[in-house]
Amino acid sequence: MLVELTIRDFAIIDELHLRFGEGLNVLTGETGAGKSIIVDAVSLLLGGRGDAGLIRAGAGRASVEGVFRLDAEARAAVEPMLEADGLEGDEPGILVLSREIRKEGRNICRINGRAVALKSLQSVGECLVDIHGQTEHLSLMRVREHADLLDRYGGLWPLRQEVADRVAELRAVRRELSSLRRDERELARRTDLLQYQVSEIDAARLEPGEDQELGTERTRLANAEQLQALAQEAFTALYESGEDQASAVDLLQAAALALAGLLRLDPSTSALAETSEQVGYQLEDLAEQVREYRDQVEFNPRRLNQVEERLSLLHNLQRKYGDSIADVLAFAERARQELETIEHSEERIAELEAEEDRLLHEIGRLGSELSRQREEAGRRLAAGIEAELDELSMARARFGVDLAWRDDPEGTYVDEAGRNGAQGQRIAFDSSGLDRVEFLVAPNVGEPLKPLIRIASGGETSRLMLALKTVLAQADRTPTLIFDEIDAGIGGRVGGVVGHKLWGLTRGDGDLVRCHQVLCVTHLPQLASYGDVHLHVTKGVVGGRTVTSVEALEGKALEEEMAGMLGAVTELTRASAVEMLASSRADKVR
Repeated sequence: MLVELTIRDFAIIDELHLRFGEGLNVLTGETGAGKSIIVDAVSLLLGGRGDAGLIRAGAGRASVEGVFRLDAEARAAVEPMLEADGLEGDEPGILVLSREIRKEGRNICRINGRAVALKSLQSVGECLVDIHGQTEHLSLMRVREHADLLDRYGGLWPLRQEVADRVAELRAVRRELSSLRRDERELARRTDLLQYQVSEIDAARLEPGEDQELGTERTRLANAEQLQALAQEAFTALYESGEDQASAVDLLQAAALALAGLLRLDPSTSALAETSEQVGYQLEDLAEQVREYRDQVEFNPRRLNQVEERLSLLHNLQRKYGDSIADVLAFAERARQELETIEHSEERIAELEAEEDRLLHEIGRLGSELSRQREEAGRRLAAGIEAELDELSMARARFGVDLAWRDDPEGTYVDEAGRNGAQGQRIAFDSSGLDRVEFLVAPNVGEPLKPLIRIASGGETSRLMLALKTVLAQADRTPTLIFDEIDAGIGGRVGGVVGHKLWGLTRGDGDLVRCHQVLCVTHLPQLASYGDVHLHVTKGVVGGRTVTSVEALEGKALEEEMAGMLGAVTELTRASAVEMLASSRADKVR
């Protein structure tokens, strides 16, 4: 839901900070006070058209910022988009959108403080708010969403998911078929290449890890003379005496003799003698190991060349097929599998064609059943919406759901004739089924049903949208609904009905699953009396400039505003206002 809205230097608004509540929020005030400007600001925030003409005279920029609190369903819709672009906020469940328009033409959009493209702002905004009366944010005007709404309304999502699963399987089969049906010359070239690659890798007789072992051996062979010299130097220092210098073994033996004499005089030094003896053994053992290493070091240019050639071969294979020997071997295995697939392509093509035919018939069967159930759901939906329109003084309006099929030579097989002129057995399909679903309406007697997108705007449109929203509320995912001037062209009696229905959208009563936040701009007190939050919009002159202000009304102030909406404020209108508020409150608790 929309929690806070901050508007600066937008149209006649210098600065406004509004707080909205759960339930039904009504905005009232004199014509021209700025109520619809507030709605326009929300439209701008959600990615609507914006230009420098919206900036308040004398200001360099206009800005709108909205804070939204997301419930679990809204988070499920919005957070994947945010995570994909790294736009997560600091507080889970809180989303901040902002938009700024500058005089020089710059347009800056932000989500959670980070600059984004306008399209990203629009995508997120579509999940949060519907503005009725501003078609660019009206989800019911987007034909692509009509099938979703109808299927959710009719409880058809499990069957539709079955269709989508079969379609996904078919697409995978067709991708493989397309790959196998490539030009024979290309397949021949591919076969030759794969055979060469496999042969080259197999001929190398690779062993995992041998490149590391060979690298170590090359280092030893390349440095054989130096290794031998260093080993000899160590052995000489440990074991061989010279004319001018005794070896470490000789020196330790001299130390041992001295410690033996010390032991004879002082028995407490026995540990020193024992240590000297142990060190002597260790030193002799070390000298023997150094000698053995020295004797094993071999200067072998031929072996060095062999190692270099093998390493060069390994590096060449790694350069072409993978970063490691394991990667090269994996490449060879994949190439062998592809070769086997190509060699058995005719058999595989036959298998895939049979699978394609089976899936096409399965999709046709499931899609036809889904279409049949959509027809039934469409009739129920139409009846429900027409009943709602009857209560909204549109008793003769008609509503319909059009389900169209289209011929496609690559389409699915169905056992019945196509719809709307589609003939034959092959029908176009996608993951949503066979139907192109579109809502139709005839607002006036004698008019044919027409696409919803082509109906006239104004209060008639808003009432139709209200009827649709009331019936489709269980299928609708949009958390916040805004109705601008929904009361245009209707009287006080219908105004009370409209108010009750708007309030009902916020409660989730009966079969309604989702509770919506509703914002409504109205001139009718009968409608306004149902508001859970009442915001009064006024304009005045401050410092020679027109400014808009908003005040949340309660108690006596609310009664005075309601009386003013009924006409001149008198004791009679005050009493009527009090009675109207009491009646709507009683209606809410029933």
